[in-house]
Amino acid sequence: VILPFGNGAERMLNNLNKGAQVRNLDFNIHSQAHFFRAAQEGVAFALRYGIDIMNKLGIRPEVIRAGYGNMFLSQVFRNSLSNTTGASIELFNTDGSQGAARAAGIGSGIYKNNKQAFKELSVVKEIHPDASKQDEYESAYHNWLNELHKYLNNH
Repeated sequence: VILPFGNGAERMLNNLNKGAQVRNLDFNIHSQAHFFRAAQEGVAFALRYGIDIMNKLGIRPEVIRAGYGNMFLSQVFRNSLSNTTGASIELFNTDGSQGAARAAGIGSGIYKNNKQAFKELSVVKEIHPDASKQDEYESAYHNWLNELHKYLNNH
């Protein structure tokens, strides 16, 4: 289990900055593949943790839109995020820096709305939750969440 908290995590952890943690690693049974998967799942689970906070505020995302780059290039990450959150993912022919710039353009009034800001972009990949895998991911998420709570309660 990897708890990938670092810069900015204090917003989700009540102003605590705990840093990243690797938990339950056993070099006798875990390979690099296990470690890399745990890292990607840890980021997806941290995003789910944030979405759970939004759910308590009445915000229920059904679609996650992102650029087709960085971690979204990984099928492991995409599937973990979609199956853990229950949200579909739409990946566009852009990257995070362009998305941030377009969002700033919306906020500053350069663009009238989302439609205008993103009109040149197209979806290059869609990922939908797999109902047959959601119980497995939900179990893995709760295992991760238990490790997070143990860590937060002991520090």
